[in-house]
Amino acid sequence: MRYQNTYVKLDTRLYHRQPPTPLENPRAGHFNNQVAQQLGWADDPDLMARWVDIIGGQYVPTQFEPLAMAYAGHQFGQWAGQLGDGRGLLMAQVLDNNDQLQDLHLKGCGLTPYSRMGDGRAVLRSTIREYLCGHALTQLGIPSSNALGFVVSDTPIRRERMEAGAALMRVADSHVRLGHVEWIASFAPDLLSEFTDYMIDTYYPECRDSEKPVLAFLQAVVQRTARMIADWQLTGFAHGVMNTDNLSITGSTLDFGPFGFMERFDPAWINNHSDHSGRYTYQNQPAIGHWNLNVWLPHFMRLTQEGVTRDSLAECLAPYEPTFMQHYQQGLCRKLGLPHQSDSLTLAFEFLTLLEDNLLDYTNSFRALLGLVAADEHPYEQQLLKIMIAELSDEARQVWQDWSTRYLAQIQQPSSPTNDQVVTDLKTNNPVYVLRNSMAQHAITAAEQGQFEEVARLFELLASPYTVQDIATDLDSRPPTPNAPQLPISCSS
Repeated sequence: MRYQNTYVKLDTRLYHRQPPTPLENPRAGHFNNQVAQQLGWADDPDLMARWVDIIGGQYVPTQFEPLAMAYAGHQFGQWAGQLGDGRGLLMAQVLDNNDQLQDLHLKGCGLTPYSRMGDGRAVLRSTIREYLCGHALTQLGIPSSNALGFVVSDTPIRRERMEAGAALMRVADSHVRLGHVEWIASFAPDLLSEFTDYMIDTYYPECRDSEKPVLAFLQAVVQRTARMIADWQLTGFAHGVMNTDNLSITGSTLDFGPFGFMERFDPAWINNHSDHSGRYTYQNQPAIGHWNLNVWLPHFMRLTQEGVTRDSLAECLAPYEPTFMQHYQQGLCRKLGLPHQSDSLTLAFEFLTLLEDNLLDYTNSFRALLGLVAADEHPYEQQLLKIMIAELSDEARQVWQDWSTRYLAQIQQPSSPTNDQVVTDLKTNNPVYVLRNSMAQHAITAAEQGQFEEVARLFELLASPYTVQDIATDLDSRPPTPNAPQLPISCSS
């Protein structure tokens, strides 16, 4: 691998250097060969032979320079003070096959100075959920951390019950969070200029060509964050814990805790059992992204020599809403196979209303449109359509009939794409499979008995989410029964 350990060269107040604390008897859970190829890991026989020992914390390659990052954050809208890597270590940074810097971050590696009341460990269930979700989002085309692999061990971990300790090697284009700047502003303000230069030079070098690089960088972070959250909304993904310490400066999804993919469409669904007020529901994610950035940006007011003023920061934040709306609306139209125009948007929002009013399955309902547009060539989607219609009341069925008639008429308009293009758009923008909670739980239950075949099957299934696959089971596309509550997920990991 091509190591480029840059973070360790920064001021030592920003991190604590330490090796991982080994797990007891680590064993292979699953290994991501695609990520290994991307990183160049697969080209190193020693890394390949000892990946279990490395992720289990028993062996640290000589070119790794492990450290725990310090950062702070706002959690559930309240200032939480110093946080930091309480169970993770940035093990190394490398250039991948696309010359993109990637962090190798070991999660579940033991206590650090930032562990607070935690034990520095991770349990198998949360490790599997993160491993599969990072993979799922990546294959859906949504910027996200991924993972090289995970291990399980004999180290006992107490949560609500005793569980097996596990560890995951997370791979991300950055682990610098909004909370890093919050920490610097509170505990080491003299580092702000140096750290801002690092963020620009490392992650946004194109901003150096701007007349005011810092302002260009801030606006770029705002726009990337807006596009990421629009992608979440389009796929029905709810992050569940959008604290400022859980948002990356690169606009890549980071920190999978109580996440959930929307099944029956309820935008107000609370998927995090600790979110008593519903702050981080699916429908609130765009507004929370704006809130987080609005908290983050004023810390740069110290950089007055870089042209940062209250007015210039407002200008940096201003593109958030139009960027989000454009990306989301364009994506929503593509999910219908229609051009981005007012008639298409009217149909799209009416379809979402139909889904919400009748608690229809989000993923299946969009995919079922293929069964309406080209039923003969898509028997799977035709069956989804029949199931969807069967769940409608007589009144709702009439609403559907009216909508589908206008939708098919819109497709035939001269301004619309050809029928073949509509079919292509429907197939490439509406996945067949997302990581439903029931799917993840089925794999976790088997893994806790030492059986990882279901993890491997789901990994293969989610590698091609837009294609109907023979390895799929009914569970992979089955929503909860109508009106059954969608269970929230625990934050404990």
